Amino acid sequence: MKAAVLFETKGKLSVENVDISEPKKDEVMVKIFASGLCHTDWETMHGYQPVNLPAIIGHEGAGIVEAIGEGVDHVKVGDHVICSWNPNCGICFYCDNGQPILCEVQKKANSQGVLFDGTTRASINGENIHYYSLVSSHAEYTIIPKQAAVKIREDFPLDRAALLGCAVMTGYGGAVYAGNIKPETSVVVIGCGAVGLSAIQGARISGASKIIAVDIFDNKLDFAKRVGATHTVNSKNINPVEFCAELTDGRGVDYAIESAGQNETIRQTLECSRPGARIVILGKTPYGVEINIPFYTMMGEREIIRTSYGKSRPRIDFPRLANLYMNGELFLDEMISKTYKIEQINEGFDALEKGELARGLVIF
Repeated sequence: MKAAVLFETKGKLSVENVDISEPKKDEVMVKIFASGLCHTDWETMHGYQPVNLPAIIGHEGAGIVEAIGEGVDHVKVGDHVICSWNPNCGICFYCDNGQPILCEVQKKANSQGVLFDGTTRASINGENIHYYSLVSSHAEYTIIPKQAAVKIREDFPLDRAALLGCAVMTGYGGAVYAGNIKPETSVVVIGCGAVGLSAIQGARISGASKIIAVDIFDNKLDFAKRVGATHTVNSKNINPVEFCAELTDGRGVDYAIESAGQNETIRQTLECSRPGARIVILGKTPYGVEINIPFYTMMGEREIIRTSYGKSRPRIDFPRLANLYMNGELFLDEMISKTYKIEQINEGFDALEKGELARGLVIF
């Protein structure tokens, strides 16, 4: 199969012919239809996130079940599935305590770039290729734990489905589940990439009356308008803190969501919020980077939540989001800026770096 392999963290992937084995017990082979170009991939390619090399990058994918291993009974060959980058074992300390996002088995396997049994399934000339986020979706095929294969309705387009695997679930869940946004409230979303755009949609679907989108790229603010922002602010030209205060009688917004992963934007998000507000941090800084914020920005009974997957439960939430799209409530068509062949994947990541994309997709 063809796959985009990261051999060294110098910002480029190499498209290679890769061997892949059959799925083992409790595993599913997926023929990938579409794979999203995520900023986390880009960070990993440039050495800002830890990774075991060589590795097949990609963690936002959807496709069709090609084969199943022993013990798999919730999907069958031919089913349409979304790959979840956070498959949980169901029996470790955190799974038993209702925090499957923190699954110890998943965390150990992910940190080593392997599947749950400690091995990989792809190789080049006999050399093992590591996994990435237990998905490795920038490839024609992947083998994933059965818990990572989430079945969806077959009339839901697979290119749109891929978006749910990371960006949409994280942003939507950040607004709806972590944020718990109430109707007729005010929300600011700082950072209008795919995650931020999905948070805007979560705010819109939750009934927020004022949704302020903040970014430094006008094209991303245009994307934000299309999916539900009522106001937009280019923070190069307008101070978002002052704008939010003016729009809310000097108080600040009820909910503030950060999805840019910068020290400055995290501080802005806090300062845009009113006393008693809820702040959700979705963005992340490069691995090991410390953030510095004045203590006063946390005063006033503010609630601050950090979440990586929007407090979601993929096996429940992916089908729900698919229904929202099919019912016309969740906008996914507007989020796909451009599609690429696997051979063009570096071109896609270059466009992502330049801020040209809401979301780019590799289509197989």
